Amino acid sequence: MKPRLAVCAAALTGLLAAGCRQQAPSSSPSSSSSAPGGDAKQAGAKAIRIAMIAKSSTNPIFLSARRGAETAARDLSSKIGVPIEVIWLTPPQEDGQIQAQRIAQAVNEGANAILISCSDAGKLTGAIDDAVARGVVVMTFDSDAPKSKRFSYYGVDDHQIGEDVMAELAKQVGGRGKVAILAGNQNAPNLRRRVEGIKAEAAKSRGIQIVGTFYHAETPQDAAAEVIRVNNAYPDIKGWAMAGGWALFTKTLLTDLDPKKIKIVSVDALPPELPYVEKGLAPVLLAQSSYLWGNVGVTKIIDKLYYKKDVPEIVAMDPVRVTIDTLGSWARQLRLWGFPDVPEEYLKLK
Repeated sequence: MKPRLAVCAAALTGLLAAGCRQQAPSSSPSSSSSAPGGDAKQAGAKAIRIAMIAKSSTNPIFLSARRGAETAARDLSSKIGVPIEVIWLTPPQEDGQIQAQRIAQAVNEGANAILISCSDAGKLTGAIDDAVARGVVVMTFDSDAPKSKRFSYYGVDDHQIGEDVMAELAKQVGGRGKVAILAGNQNAPNLRRRVEGIKAEAAKSRGIQIVGTFYHAETPQDAAAEVIRVNNAYPDIKGWAMAGGWALFTKTLLTDLDPKKIKIVSVDALPPELPYVEKGLAPVLLAQSSYLWGNVGVTKIIDKLYYKKDVPEIVAMDPVRVTIDTLGSWARQLRLWGFPDVPEEYLKLK
């Protein structure tokens, strides 16, 4: 089923209703957070410990997911009277093997649940299954391991969002010309699905030619450098279909690319990416509500562990279409989710 591309204030208000508040976590480097144990029930209750293993602790999109998880932990802990701790076990850079080690670490250190975005499903399926066999429930977000024994996955339909990226880009380049795909980590199952969707949609347009799919380390510097390298090799490229917004976390492309000659459509719309919308270089961003990865993820885990509810195997997230017309409402949404680096001028837009 094709996800809705929410564009209006009502849709953004709906996201707020999903459990997010204007709270940000402590900036200290501590590995866990929990609600204060103020009442007697909390003081005597055994904590629920949730290990959170995102792909990379240096990627701001996963830091926003951490904010969401820690906020949900505080809110739910206060509601149910049981301390809920989020233990941040995310490696500095993407590495499926290290993630597998962190799963084992979480189990050995007494975690009740694991919330993970999988860098490499092949390396993580066995580790997830081992954790479940030892009584630890596992939920995936952003990037799934569908053949594992995780109880639920929360995120967008990656194939569909890939199709949406390409459909938007085709409109921006007038349905004709050479385009390139920026694809991040080749082993990430969610990114592979997005690339498949991009290619499937491009095949519907005779005027679109994909010059190549380009993988890279998922850092802003590596991604931007790959875009520049490919543009130099193919100077007639008219557009980029980006499976993730890594290259837009830097200002490099704002000065090195001409919005009159090239257009970008990308997944994600975090604060550093918003100037690309304003300048017209990335006239459409398809945002994942990354804060909700953590917020909804922790909520679903508590639903399963504490309330004993049946949680759907797939919990769908709809992307939000961010353009110059919705830039102000999206900027205010990001600020409400605790992002301090949203440019003030965007907050004042209608």
